[in-house]
Amino acid sequence: MSERVPVAAIVALGVTQNIGYGTLYYSFSILAPDMAGHFAWSTEWIFGALSIALLIGGLTAPWLGSLFDRIGAGRVMTVGSAVAAAALVACAYAPGKASYALALIAIEVAANLVQYGAAFALLVQLRPQVASRSITYLTLIAGFASTMFWPITTALHAQMSWQNVYLIFAALNLLICLPIHAWLSHGAIMIGKTAKAVPPRVEGILPPERRRLGFLLMVTGFSLMSLSSSAVLVHMVPLLSGLGLGTTAALVGTLFGPSQVASRLVNMLFGKNLAALHLALIAALLIPGGTLILLLLAPSVPGAMVFAIVFGMGNGLLSIVTGTLPLHLFGSDGYGKRQGQMMSARLILSALAPFVLALAMANIGIPASLLVTALLSCGAIVMFGLILSMQRADRTALISG
Repeated sequence: MSERVPVAAIVALGVTQNIGYGTLYYSFSILAPDMAGHFAWSTEWIFGALSIALLIGGLTAPWLGSLFDRIGAGRVMTVGSAVAAAALVACAYAPGKASYALALIAIEVAANLVQYGAAFALLVQLRPQVASRSITYLTLIAGFASTMFWPITTALHAQMSWQNVYLIFAALNLLICLPIHAWLSHGAIMIGKTAKAVPPRVEGILPPERRRLGFLLMVTGFSLMSLSSSAVLVHMVPLLSGLGLGTTAALVGTLFGPSQVASRLVNMLFGKNLAALHLALIAALLIPGGTLILLLLAPSVPGAMVFAIVFGMGNGLLSIVTGTLPLHLFGSDGYGKRQGQMMSARLILSALAPFVLALAMANIGIPASLLVTALLSCGAIVMFGLILSMQRADRTALISG
């Protein structure tokens, strides 16, 4: 009888992932103008501080990934919830710009302790044999973070200052996420171990001599996709407006979130037999494909809507394959460390990408900037294609040998 996915753990993590992404990431863009006014900074400087915080968070990610393997992802996430709450409180009470920037760095480091990378590692440690399915289900539930927390943050901010909003968000991390992560760390893992004293390992498909190159290709592919994704998402409304869509730009942007969830749902229902590497290739095709659709069809509103749907679907699948592809290629041993290394590369590029795209749009224009972005993300297709060819070459050698 095949092992069942840990439903209770997935649902619990779905709650904490929505809160984690909603309070530590999605709320920032809504509160940033008020933060800028409070510290007498321009909004650009506030986003610059966020980029630096993301960059430093990215540099700490490999060390954090090793912690997932060494002491268990559940324990790391429990500590992370406490750190997230403390960082949000510190940010709310920051007396000046320097202390605010330090608190922002602490928030981004805490985010790495509690968001997808840590959650994926926990699911692999809990039940490695069904971790790929568990990750797919989790990303489906957690895909509603922006849909929930943009309106929640807006509604709260209409009634109170950004500091009080952050204090409420700190309470959510402390009173909801921390107990759930503590339960997952102790109770759920113990339940998993009662079935089998030692959880079964999952072997990767790449042989040891191919793993170094395979990992480099995979990280490069994910990094190129993340670069394109973060650059376009941060500038989506100004990009659409600059291409002549005017007031419909914000409306088109609202299609992105539902498209992410839809792609995950389609994959969950119909993609059970689809290998993680093939899913990565589909995601790698959709992200630059969406960008090129926008470039070719703007200022057509239907064309921009197709862009938002295709681009959103690509991003939805990207979230899944960052969890499932490392497991598929390299197995469950050392999974947390690999997640940390991947998070580092992706976060560093994600931090720099919006700034670089803003410079490019100012100097070479929006169409040329979009074309360069699409071409860069096409590199991911090449990277995953090379891994696929390596896999096929190994399979052919095995059969002929």
